Amino acid sequence: MQLGVWISLAAYFLLMIAIGIYAWRKATSSSEEYILGGRGLSPSVTALSAGASDMSGWLLLGLPGALYVSGLSQSWIGIGLTVGALVNWIVVAPRLREQTERYDNSLTIPGFLGARFPSTARLLRMVSAVVIVVFFAVYTAAGLVGGGKLFASAFGGDYMTGILLTMGFVLVYTTIGGFLAVSLTDFVQGCIMMLALVIMPVVILTTDGGAGVGPAVDRLTAVDPDYFSMAKGMTLLGWISAVAWGLGYFGQPHIIVRFMAIRSVGDVPMARNICMSWMIVSLIGAVAVGIFGHAYALRNGLTVDDPETIFIILSDLLFHPLVTGFLYAALLAAIMSTVSSQLLVASSSLTEDIYHALVKRDATQRELVAIGRLSVLAVGIIAAVIARDPDAQVLSLVSNAWAGFGAAFGPLIVLALTWKRMTGLGAVAGLVVGAVTVILWIALGLNQSLGGGEGLYEIVPGFVASWAAIVLVSLATPDRGEFRRL
Repeated sequence: MQLGVWISLAAYFLLMIAIGIYAWRKATSSSEEYILGGRGLSPSVTALSAGASDMSGWLLLGLPGALYVSGLSQSWIGIGLTVGALVNWIVVAPRLREQTERYDNSLTIPGFLGARFPSTARLLRMVSAVVIVVFFAVYTAAGLVGGGKLFASAFGGDYMTGILLTMGFVLVYTTIGGFLAVSLTDFVQGCIMMLALVIMPVVILTTDGGAGVGPAVDRLTAVDPDYFSMAKGMTLLGWISAVAWGLGYFGQPHIIVRFMAIRSVGDVPMARNICMSWMIVSLIGAVAVGIFGHAYALRNGLTVDDPETIFIILSDLLFHPLVTGFLYAALLAAIMSTVSSQLLVASSSLTEDIYHALVKRDATQRELVAIGRLSVLAVGIIAAVIARDPDAQVLSLVSNAWAGFGAAFGPLIVLALTWKRMTGLGAVAGLVVGAVTVILWIALGLNQSLGGGEGLYEIVPGFVASWAAIVLVSLATPDRGEFRRL
């Protein structure tokens, strides 16, 4: 590996650690500061933190790999995500920011749900915390798989060593600086990711081996006439499964917790516009990397054994070592921004919703911060164990965890914020039914084969079942007037 690559990577890692130290000095004196940064995030930091923690290694590995193999029809996932993210910013963001402060200054999603439904507070906090920790262990593992693939593919190193190194750097700045460190590093990482996804397609098309857009399109359609068809191989179930990814946004704790931390409700529209602009540019860039990366491989006789590594391969082939190091840093940024956010949210639930709420209610602020740091370490170790299989696919792991959160928490969050008649028992029912439906759907293989044909993404039945359970159980149980008015 050339010196320039290591110089760029070293600069990136030092910057992340420096941000962690800055955040430690500024905002880790209390549980609220460690978990939510004191509710003082600016619109720009909130926007890019939400976007970067959302997209993860999927943006630079999973999505380009899917486009590389199957063509433009795979872009329906990106379209569904864009619509879902926009609705999430409009419906959930302002309400969650206002209501989490109104309901006992809640610091976590389970804490908010417990305050919103006091009749079932302990049960709701415990169940939701368990769901968060279980699914985040899988979700974090997806990010670590990306780190392992980068280390093995780019550096020729050991896959497991890559996982441990990725986790090690994330643990350093997350345990030191808490939520503020995670949010500030997300902001920097989001900028790096978007810049990389703009640079890469341009260089692919303008380099000698690329030959421009027209020849690239001709080369791909010569191999597969339907490569650019949005309907290629698409059935109704397949289309629903793709666009249904957007439903997951409403229930992703590591994303919506950013809404809780923004400075004020009035800052939400500006943050929304910044985030959506970043997201659209980044998704278009990822699609272009997959498509034109495939054209480049065909033109130059390049063998790509794992399509999810096309970004890594082209980074090494097309750029000066210093720029290659920057592009590797962009991939690490995508991975680490999500992993750090997930670790912090999972540890926050363990700290606030299990240890503080159920084990030791009189714990000091210093003690809670210490427990939070230990929880980050514990969840990270579990995720590393899950990610140890080098044949694991990033997109597959992400899709399972995304569906679990979307089905368990999506209807629960939306209805808790908007429907006054919802009851505590309805909340518990929706949470359990959504999570169990997703798990059973995956276990029975219905997400891959339904009725002998194409499967249906598990988030669809999970979301519908959870929503129905909340409505039916709420209407069947007494209204205790648990919705607080301003």
